[in-house]
Amino acid sequence: MAGRWTARDIPDQSGRIAVVTGANSGLGLVTARELARSGATVIVAVRNAGKAERAADEIRSAGPRAVVEVQELDLADLASVRKFAERVGGERDRVDLLINNAGVMAPPRRLTRDGFESQFGTNHLGHFALTGLLLPRLLSAPAPRVVTVASINHRMGSIRFEDPQWEHGYNNWRAYAQSKLANLMFCFELDRRAAAARSPLSSMAAHPGYSATNLQFAGPANAYERWALEIGNKLFAQSAEIGALSTLYAATVVDLPSGSYVGPDGFLEISGHPHVVTAAGKAYNRADWARLWTLSEDLTGVTYEFPA
Repeated sequence: MAGRWTARDIPDQSGRIAVVTGANSGLGLVTARELARSGATVIVAVRNAGKAERAADEIRSAGPRAVVEVQELDLADLASVRKFAERVGGERDRVDLLINNAGVMAPPRRLTRDGFESQFGTNHLGHFALTGLLLPRLLSAPAPRVVTVASINHRMGSIRFEDPQWEHGYNNWRAYAQSKLANLMFCFELDRRAAAARSPLSSMAAHPGYSATNLQFAGPANAYERWALEIGNKLFAQSAEIGALSTLYAATVVDLPSGSYVGPDGFLEISGHPHVVTAAGKAYNRADWARLWTLSEDLTGVTYEFPA
């Protein structure tokens, strides 16, 4: 079944409240649209409210059941993350599903508002803070789930614990790979902590293979990189419609074990339909999970509290 799983197989999502970051285009838009089409109330969490309203209109047109609202969120600004969590916490008594989807890929070195390297700061630290701040609302749901979107590029990465902000020897693609490896380690450590606390929270990860989205052209530093990605998109990439299936599978398949990592079933996981995959061995280093978690708490000021 997994090899042929499509959006038509999404279980009924009626009554669920889902937050999807970066849902104004690409994978996030498809994810939000299909969740809404299946009955979920979807909170579109995006930096650009104007683009988000256009995306929300597209989601609403997907079907009569689609309920969507737009909330401003800039993951590169911890103050914005806190404001978003406060707004959602004040308006909702629970969040059933959090999709940590937004990200930046391979830009020239730049810093977030809080002084973090932009990819580590946005892709990992922003989502680490968001998940922690929404944790009380997640734990108010009967079967809460967090899905963090990683990448096959994590295999190229390592966590530079002595220089996580790449102040020395910056390489845009290796910094991207670091952030995606961090996404996986966060997913696995969140799963471990939830299980240790006997919490109902499930933590999943997913990757879209090589999918054609705007992400490839919003970041890369030079014209040659953008040209190479454009050619790659035409020759090898699958559509965002198919790429988003891994996230949707991780978000909605009821009996999927917590801690699962979902990706395409094709050659080298570049394309195909979703099934459970295995990350690079370094992603399963529990000592590094704990070390990254402590570093993330120190940098964001966000700690996770599971009730006894």
